[in-house]
Amino acid sequence: MITERLQSLLDREVAGSPRARELLALLEGRSLDIEARHTPWRVQLQASAGRLLLERNAAVAGTARIVASPLSLLALVREDPQDVIRRGDAVIDGDGQVAGRFQELLALLRPDLEEELSRLVGDIPAHGIGRLARALFSFGADAGRTVAQNFGEYFAHERRELVTRAEAGDFLSGVDQLRERTDRVAARVDALRARGTA
Repeated sequence: MITERLQSLLDREVAGSPRARELLALLEGRSLDIEARHTPWRVQLQASAGRLLLERNAAVAGTARIVASPLSLLALVREDPQDVIRRGDAVIDGDGQVAGRFQELLALLRPDLEEELSRLVGDIPAHGIGRLARALFSFGADAGRTVAQNFGEYFAHERRELVTRAEAGDFLSGVDQLRERTDRVAARVDALRARGTA
């Protein structure tokens, strides 16, 4: 039931986007596996006959594959996917060009979830659910940042296993100054050697 609904949503979004149809033509016959790490959930997107087909647990491996935790898969939708990949929250295997085209295609086809929800439950409840979801995502992101900051401060100040940002900055600045002085001394030694051989 959910797969059929998603398929009809994808078909509708493709029909309204010339660029999506162009990308599907370039991707014809290729597929992208999307796997949620530590769960049995796996779906394959296939470009076939001008459609983006959705298949659960496909028997044949896709041309490319994205593996990420469920939260990181959501982050791929909400944030710039390149940032998520750079952080290492998502891993891409297989043909990188194909994965990039599927990524662009999915960005084009990203539906307005609040609009889709309003078709099922009405405008006012959909708006309320959308606001709640945004608040939860915002809270989760803020909580994650706070926890990371607290752990960093604990290991830097209490356990002294990490250096603080200020200490690291001072150390790196000192290394740069030492390198500059060493370069100047090396240049003087070279100049003295050149005079001695002249």
